[in-house]
Amino acid sequence: MTDSAMVRFYQDNGYLLVKGLLGAAEARAYREECHAVLGRLRPSDPTWGSAREIGGAGTELRHCHDAQFHSAAFARLMVDPRFTDVAAALMGSENVQLHHTKIFVKPAEKGSPFPMHQDAAHFPHTRHTVGAAIFHFDAAPEEKGCVRVVPGSHRNGPLPHLEEGGWHLPLREWPLEAAVPVEAEAGDVLFLSYLTVHGSGVNRADEARTTLLIQYRDPEDQPADDVHRSRGQGMMLRGIDPTG
Repeated sequence: MTDSAMVRFYQDNGYLLVKGLLGAAEARAYREECHAVLGRLRPSDPTWGSAREIGGAGTELRHCHDAQFHSAAFARLMVDPRFTDVAAALMGSENVQLHHTKIFVKPAEKGSPFPMHQDAAHFPHTRHTVGAAIFHFDAAPEEKGCVRVVPGSHRNGPLPHLEEGGWHLPLREWPLEAAVPVEAEAGDVLFLSYLTVHGSGVNRADEARTTLLIQYRDPEDQPADDVHRSRGQGMMLRGIDPTG
């Protein structure tokens, strides 16, 4: 699944879009599962305060943490070799450990944006191996608020973030519209270094944008701060935990 050219692209740019990692029918089934899970939970809206400055009032998100504790479908996906083998190759480690998972749905016509940020600001680690895999379960064109990235920004290391409004980068210095849109189709998976500056726009389309985030790390990469715990954190998705 992953060749040397893909690994080099990731190392140079801090992201990699893997096309068709899941089949269309699989993506559709996972989309239905995401919406079914959210339908069983009390609605919560994690829209950042700073998002109102770029998306305007009235946008919203639907989400939940720890998806694998709500549906076994996501537990199976977390250990699928099609995913874990890519994650291992991009980290340069045989071992892939879970950090956390989230379902994100941007509702049609009013799905909230995310200002530009690094995930490292939310859960810094000592070796910076942490990566994210964003599974797209329906199409994510620019109109639906696809992820936008700043290629090569991971090479700058951790950047200072503004705490107020969601741990984001200064909006004027890091405008969302200046970043590169990474449009995706159902079944595509976007891999990101947690140092890569990224965000996403407003979903203005007439269909929801449905994604699953799996954040992972090399088990030998220790947290720099005790700031982010989640259920199942530390579960091995591939290989072993040599620190045990």
